[in-house]
Amino acid sequence: MLGFLGNLGTGELILIAFVVLLLFGGKKLPELMQGIGKGVRGFKKGLNDIKDEVERPIDDKEKVDDKEKEKETTKE
Repeated sequence: MLGFLGNLGTGELILIAFVVLLLFGGKKLPELMQGIGKGVRGFKKGLNDIKDEVERPIDDKEKVDDKEKEKETTKE
């Protein structure tokens, strides 16, 4: 998930967190994190919607094929 952070050690992460705290301040940091969280949720929802849209035609085609097979077996 956070593979790009794989090369960073604990000291570097603490330094980054300290710089972010200095830049945005203690009052703005929760608002910033909330906004990032909403953005990530929206992005994941969009990815899932696209995935569902791509998979839906495949599932629909399989259902049609199954119904056709059932019709053929009942005719025989």
